[in-house]
Amino acid sequence: QVQLVESGGGLVQAGGSLRLSCAASGSIFSINDMCWYRQAPGKQRDLVARITSGGMTNYADSVKGRFTISRDYAKNTVYLQMNSLKPEDTAVYYCYSQVRVDSSPRLYQYWGQGTQVTVSS
Repeated sequence: QVQLVESGGGLVQAGGSLRLSCAASGSIFSINDMCWYRQAPGKQRDLVARITSGGMTNYADSVKGRFTISRDYAKNTVYLQMNSLKPEDTAVYYCYSQVRVDSSPRLYQYWGQGTQVTVSS
């Protein structure tokens, strides 16, 4: 079993910054993609940022230039640095990982429990 534990959410004023962390633990052989998604009330869960095992990144257009995803491979941890936050960034942020639990190529998908980010105007 694999667990993803997120931290770093909170309340911040518009223009401020927050840094989210997500640590994966358990029966991990290797991790492929690590991602951050977010879901605002009444809306679908959308991809915010993704980082591959090779370090390639991509971002939602709405956060490009403001958010940065990074990864500590030794610690199986992914980060999301969020700058110049806007009220529309308010959402529950979820960590997602594709994990191999053994030497087979099968990937398992895991989600964190979510962390609330609230940006006040």
